[in-house]
Amino acid sequence: MDLGIKDKLALVTGSSKGIGFSTAAVLAAEGARVVLNARAERTLEQARAQIVEMAPGARVETFAGDLSTAAGADALLARYPSVDILINNLGIFEPKPFEEIPDDDWRRFFEVNVLSGVRLSRAYVGGMKRRNWGRIVFISSESGIQIPVEMIHYGMTKTAQLAVSRGLAESCAGTGVTVNSVLPGPTRSAGVEEFVGQISGGRQFEEFEKEFFVKVRPSSLLKRFQQPEEIAHVVAFLCSPLASGITGAAVRADGGVVRSCI
Repeated sequence: MDLGIKDKLALVTGSSKGIGFSTAAVLAAEGARVVLNARAERTLEQARAQIVEMAPGARVETFAGDLSTAAGADALLARYPSVDILINNLGIFEPKPFEEIPDDDWRRFFEVNVLSGVRLSRAYVGGMKRRNWGRIVFISSESGIQIPVEMIHYGMTKTAQLAVSRGLAESCAGTGVTVNSVLPGPTRSAGVEEFVGQISGGRQFEEFEKEFFVKVRPSSLLKRFQQPEEIAHVVAFLCSPLASGITGAAVRADGGVVRSCI
């Protein structure tokens, strides 16, 4: 399917791996000019090379910088003062008992997961409105609806993203700019694999996965971790003119974890 985004400039934050990388790869394969972002230039170059290998002729650029900071955002804006598509994917997670989460962790999670997207959206949405076309997508999580007891601070940031996304969409009413959130379920990203390796006691991933969906996410209908590309295709569709009627939405790609029909 041709998504109709050829030559659009797309920025995907936190895109050297995981959902961000897969989203960037899909957008690049569709003909968009894609800007990858991470803090380390080396990992970005590896990601860029992978995408070009997957989609020969893909136009992929890189920006190395910490977009959880105002200084990092300013440096990005100096190089890319406008974009057509903004994917706010940058995020961190860390299981930790509530009683052990200090104030600094709450601030750090909010800075990285929420304010990074707020800053960039604030910087780019005006230009999108003037051009009467733009796409902003926040990568939230099912954890924003069903707050995980093992990482309440993370769930708080994912709920905050839903609020920001909806409010921003309201501010774009009557324009060609859409703003949405995507809510993935448990996804087998590189970060999740690393986390599983740390807590699984040497068990195979498949063994841990089976137990996880019995004890931790029993409401899942898929009963497995999703692959990043499964989320990426949903995100890419929302970025296309084909999805022009979808805005202000929290689009669930959660594998049925959330027990709700709406």
